[in-house]
Amino acid sequence: MLRILFIICSLISCHFVHAQLHIERHRLKVHSPHKGISRVRNYIISSAQIPAAFDSLRIVFLADTHYPSRFDSTALNSLRTLLTELHPDVLLLGGDYQEGCQYVSPLVDALTAYRPPLGTYAVLGNNDFERCTDMITQSFASHDIHLIENDTASIYRGCQRIIFAGAHNTFSNRETTPSPTLSLSDDDFVILLTHTPDYVEDQDIAHTDLALAGHTHGGQVTLFNLWAPVTNSHYGQRFRRGLKYNSANQPILITTGIGTSRKNIRIFAPSEVIVLTLHHATK
Repeated sequence: MLRILFIICSLISCHFVHAQLHIERHRLKVHSPHKGISRVRNYIISSAQIPAAFDSLRIVFLADTHYPSRFDSTALNSLRTLLTELHPDVLLLGGDYQEGCQYVSPLVDALTAYRPPLGTYAVLGNNDFERCTDMITQSFASHDIHLIENDTASIYRGCQRIIFAGAHNTFSNRETTPSPTLSLSDDDFVILLTHTPDYVEDQDIAHTDLALAGHTHGGQVTLFNLWAPVTNSHYGQRFRRGLKYNSANQPILITTGIGTSRKNIRIFAPSEVIVLTLHHATK
């Protein structure tokens, strides 16, 4: 019965409720016309915690470009075009950007071809800690991409704000730094950006309203998108893709990402870009 409900839910809009947070999923585009990006997924996030000034705020979240993997130079141009078409207010980047230091510059140029009015915020992935860390950090700074490793950033409309927090999450050591959300308040609407979904289970992420992660590639190679032999998660299939919850019942959205690692192939694990639209809800 649960499997039948899952299949029905995947075919139509899905509604999820967490305390005061309501998450509604739509497929903005079933198939993306842009080479290298299979789909664009839209999530409507409604909460009384979202300030009225941020009603209809549009956030694009993407991760795991691994440029150039299966996400090659043609797909890079597609991403540049897609970002312009989606015209987000904010762009969030979830790490694992490159497959070599020589690819950092062209990737960053493409990511900044469109300048969101409220900024671009990023964390690093495990690949980015293995190589090119200083180059990525410097390139981000020179292109006004705000690296929020173990930090927070507030965006304002008038006197109202929402907060983006960034986890320092190497994945090579599960005991990474504590969540920067611990110093925040439940009065704020807080989105936590982390590279791996395991972080939200391994660490206390108190005061987080919604977490965003990548890293798993949706399994990259799966059996009809139902099971993957490799997930790159300590928790197996639990945090492979989509909307999940940690043991504290906090929601996390896990993107399947764009690029590939090891083998340049995806089977029933389509590459994607996620769009979040925020809505202020009355209590």
